[in-house]
Amino acid sequence: MSNYKKTLHLPRTKFPMKANLTQNEPKILKFWQDNDIYSDMVKANEGHDRYTLHDGPPYANAHIHLGTAMNKVLKDIVVKSKNMKGLKAEYVPGWDCHGLPIEYKVGQELKEKGKTDLPPLTIRKICRDYAAKWQKIQSKEFERLGVLGTWDNPYLTMKPEYEAATTRELGNFMGEGSVVRNKKPIYWCNSCKTALAEAEVEYAPHTSPSIFVRFALRDEKVTKFLPVDPAKTYVCIWTTTPWTLPSNMAIALHKDYDYACVKVNDEFYILADKLLEDCAAKFGWESYEKLAVVKGSEFEGLKATHCFYDRDSLMVLADYVTLESGTGCVHTAPGHGPDDYMTGYRYGLEIYSPLNDEGRFLPTVEFFGGLTVDDANPKVIEKLEEVGNLLAQQKISHSYPHCWRCKKPVIYRATTQWFISMENNDLRKKSLKAIDEDVQWIPAWGRGRIHNMVEMRPDWCISRQRTWGVPITALLCEDCGEAWFSKEWVLGLAEKMAQHPTGCDYWFEAPLEEIVPSDLKCPHCGGQHWKKENNILDVWFDSGTSFSAVVEQRDETVFPADLYLEGSDQHRGWFHSSLLASMGTRGKAPYKSVLTHGYVVDGEGKKMSKSVGNVVAPQEIIDKYGADILRMWVSSENYQADVRVSDDILKRLVDAYRRIRNTIRFILGNINDFDPAQHAVKAADMLPVDRYAMTLINDMHEQISKAYDDFEFHRVYHTVHNMCITELSAFYLDILKDRLYVSAANSHERRSAQTALWQIMLQFLSDIAPVVSFTAEETFSHLPEAVRPDVPTVFAMRFAMDKEYLMDEEEKNTWDTITAIRSEIQKAIEPQRKDGVVGHSLDTAITVYANEELIDILNTTDLDLRELCIVSQIHVAELAEAPEDAYTSTEVEGLRIGVAQAKGEKCQRCWVYCEELGTDAEHPDLCPRCAAVMKAEA
Repeated sequence: MSNYKKTLHLPRTKFPMKANLTQNEPKILKFWQDNDIYSDMVKANEGHDRYTLHDGPPYANAHIHLGTAMNKVLKDIVVKSKNMKGLKAEYVPGWDCHGLPIEYKVGQELKEKGKTDLPPLTIRKICRDYAAKWQKIQSKEFERLGVLGTWDNPYLTMKPEYEAATTRELGNFMGEGSVVRNKKPIYWCNSCKTALAEAEVEYAPHTSPSIFVRFALRDEKVTKFLPVDPAKTYVCIWTTTPWTLPSNMAIALHKDYDYACVKVNDEFYILADKLLEDCAAKFGWESYEKLAVVKGSEFEGLKATHCFYDRDSLMVLADYVTLESGTGCVHTAPGHGPDDYMTGYRYGLEIYSPLNDEGRFLPTVEFFGGLTVDDANPKVIEKLEEVGNLLAQQKISHSYPHCWRCKKPVIYRATTQWFISMENNDLRKKSLKAIDEDVQWIPAWGRGRIHNMVEMRPDWCISRQRTWGVPITALLCEDCGEAWFSKEWVLGLAEKMAQHPTGCDYWFEAPLEEIVPSDLKCPHCGGQHWKKENNILDVWFDSGTSFSAVVEQRDETVFPADLYLEGSDQHRGWFHSSLLASMGTRGKAPYKSVLTHGYVVDGEGKKMSKSVGNVVAPQEIIDKYGADILRMWVSSENYQADVRVSDDILKRLVDAYRRIRNTIRFILGNINDFDPAQHAVKAADMLPVDRYAMTLINDMHEQISKAYDDFEFHRVYHTVHNMCITELSAFYLDILKDRLYVSAANSHERRSAQTALWQIMLQFLSDIAPVVSFTAEETFSHLPEAVRPDVPTVFAMRFAMDKEYLMDEEEKNTWDTITAIRSEIQKAIEPQRKDGVVGHSLDTAITVYANEELIDILNTTDLDLRELCIVSQIHVAELAEAPEDAYTSTEVEGLRIGVAQAKGEKCQRCWVYCEELGTDAEHPDLCPRCAAVMKAEA
């Protein structure tokens, strides 16, 4: 018996079975960097339509985490997929280099060194160096993920040209009359000593004192509508912030609610009728008499007496009063809440907020001077007990705003700040219209979320009491305290910042006489004594103006951007500030579409936390599995919800990756001797099964293409994975092994298969390159030279299957039926395989009993049913001839199948059983087919 293995055309390729991604990816990354592969990708689409994904800038203050890694990979998938489809999509990565996150870290380091009193310019230099250090670190970490972009020329919010652009946008807002300076309550962090934006506040569980307090209502006018003695009449209020009671200026009721007047012993109490029963239980009233019920509007203008100070507390009306809890009578401190402020503004109340920047009461505050708000809480309760005005107290747990940086509770505090008005120039109205009509929100619920936020938000507080940022370019009159600015003056300063080596350091360095226009007089008092405003801009104004500094200015981008892509928290952050900044000065949204992703959680759906010990760093995944596995993880999940990650999830992805890699290796190995210029068969000459396979793969390519367009990358992953398992490995490639290995090297049958594999390979590479980028590049480099497109990288390849080879709908439907019959034959063989009657499907002879319609289909020209079903013999007979024990298909009507042992002897070359073995004297152990091949290739 001869050894015929060497006569088979087995796969040959240097593409390794084992990926070794952790060792090989850095080599591929170096190839990309050394050869500027990013530019090759973009240049391949020169002159084509453009697509702009604008990068939201992460903070340059720490190593990247899995959430930022996921975000960057998602963006990279978008950019690469757009380029592979022929759009010129360039990617300019950016970093947010200003603001509290960086200044806070620098402050901690300086405190440890005992350096706490440095001049502003020194602090700014340290912050700049700190941000530059982390920007470089993060850049390397992002590049290691396989993300392509202008890494050698990113945008940084601390670059002079960027700071100048931000200052210009402030000047534009000033020119529109939208910038105002007022004393209003804003979120304030006592620990960080600065105002906070809405997006800089996180809600977390918090325990607060809950107290019910009575205010005396001695106003004689109350007797006009209630049967009470004013000397013994009280209004009941509820609060969870006792420390705000020293700032109380009013009590708010709802004009339409019913308020009960009840008598308890010889005292009279007023509270919402609906809450009476609940409150009576809390107050310990064993019995009470309801004397009257009146509308809240009756109380407007009456004067109550403060609960421990000798001053009035005005009875006012407000729509925000609810009956969900409390007493229906709301303690109102205009200096400590936005609703309270608006009420105070309406009624002309003092905006009283007697706290310093540390959250301590000023020395002038009776009873509580020098106490922090936390220390004041129990002292206020003690005072209420002392004067007899505490009705009840308890502790409650509730969601409370905390500082995003130091994680400590924040307060509302009225201070003089700079604001962009939401009403001036109809900024709110214009923004809501753009949200509803001009922007595509993905997923769609994002529209409602940001719409509600913009609709309900207060004026935008753009000032921060910090050092590291873009200054608010305004002058303050030292005689009267009023501010001065003009658009032209600010724009002039912006140009000087653009020319300065460190940008807006110019504002801090330049002498006052250089900054102040000559002979400038204060429009309010006529004074000429000026000082620079020392507040900086909200960091969200910095990043929010990136459309101006980057999208409008850089050659790689076009305004408005096609896409902003960030986490769902950015509806209140970057999406929000960018929209307001652009609508305020351009009158249009800075983006056409906004796409959001969820958070990364552990395998059980729990939030990642260092204290819990479930944090997974991207570098851990890369070091263990490789960046392509991380990229597969990003694409495998529906990222619009929270995305789970665990070792089990990653191991499953490794298994899936192996299947994809094995598919690639098989195809590469079987086109090693194929040159399309010499060997490609024409569409008219290709075998039907090869055309059918190309049609199946093209159909899946169109699904993948649509999934990329719809940003549904999990559908890309699952379609690719299923393609490898089902359409390719389990069907087409399994069928082809016999033809590729056994047929003559240059036979029509083999070249037909190779022509299909060549086109499938290039289409497959185009489809997977945006996701498993390192593997796609590795595969491209292993393509036989005759097959490889004449471009330097897979990302410069633009390939589409030749449509001439594809089947029309009618022919494909016929082949769908044929493959369904094949599946039923496999099912019929399986019981005999399990019982040990046969080992391999080639051990069988199959009889297909079919109705007339199926027989017509099976008689299709050029159909090799034996090859298709991978059996040794196959016959077609009429359905009526089927024996009783024949397998009956439940999937294909009119089909039964008989399975028998194959007749003849096994060919020692192709392993197909044949009754004509030995008919060739030179090759007595070969079938006629193999004997003919041996003679042809001798």
